[in-house]
Amino acid sequence: MKHNRIWYAIFLTPAVIIFLLVFGYPVINVIFTSFFDYKINQPMKFIGFDNYIGLFQDQAFLVAFKNTIIWVVLQGSFHVALGVLVALVLSHKPFGWKFVRTSYMIPIIISSAARAMLLLYVFNPQMGMINSILKMIGFDDFSLNWYFDPSTSFWTVTSGWLFFSALITIIVMAEIATIPQTLYEAAKIDGATKFQTDLFVVLPLLRNVIGISVILATTSMLKEFELIFLTTNGGPNDSNLNLPLYLYKEAMMLNNYGYANAIGTLLIFLGLFIILVTTRIFKFGQSEV
Repeated sequence: MKHNRIWYAIFLTPAVIIFLLVFGYPVINVIFTSFFDYKINQPMKFIGFDNYIGLFQDQAFLVAFKNTIIWVVLQGSFHVALGVLVALVLSHKPFGWKFVRTSYMIPIIISSAARAMLLLYVFNPQMGMINSILKMIGFDDFSLNWYFDPSTSFWTVTSGWLFFSALITIIVMAEIATIPQTLYEAAKIDGATKFQTDLFVVLPLLRNVIGISVILATTSMLKEFELIFLTTNGGPNDSNLNLPLYLYKEAMMLNNYGYANAIGTLLIFLGLFIILVTTRIFKFGQSEV
């Protein structure tokens, strides 16, 4: 047994070293420098919690924080629920299910940059598909600028990812495929309909994988950047800012790395908090039965 532990240590050591160098050191450095007035080509000055105090007095940060929380909640609820629902429907293999499954996966196999360009054309005020359809059905001279009209910009940006839950669908369908057929047969013998079987047999068995999906979906919103940056760049009037985009602007455009690293530190702890809460809610590690 002792001999085996030595071999485990030998094989794990390179991975641990790489992890510490690639992830551990940068995270520690971000947290450490968040307590400094840190600008490139200028001496660092320790300022304690001033960066963090300044964040919560900064209107742009408060907007970015609010937007991030809203998007995290929507992603962890509606987005995941939609993915689970599609997975349950496709698991029954209705007519055309293979076509739907394939087409539904397309958004996740193209880059966020390409998707942003497509959406800019879809919502284009002059020649976009949305406005063209509205004109065809009777809304003459309809030319709403969806991305830059304050009344629609937030939900237009949100639509860029909220309905594309194919990754969740793939994960849930894979878990559904592992459920023994004997459970379906027992439910059928007891007189359960397909809806009742899904609700009272299948869904409880999907608890762990739904919890994992919630973690993947919510934490993805803590690093969402390309789609917002390429469509609105946080506008109009910073109404679509989120924390990653605000961090980028502070670091790369204003050379305010200490302030940006304070935002990064909050993102790290927000991610850890989401994982902890989700783990408790979905009771990971406990039997689904």
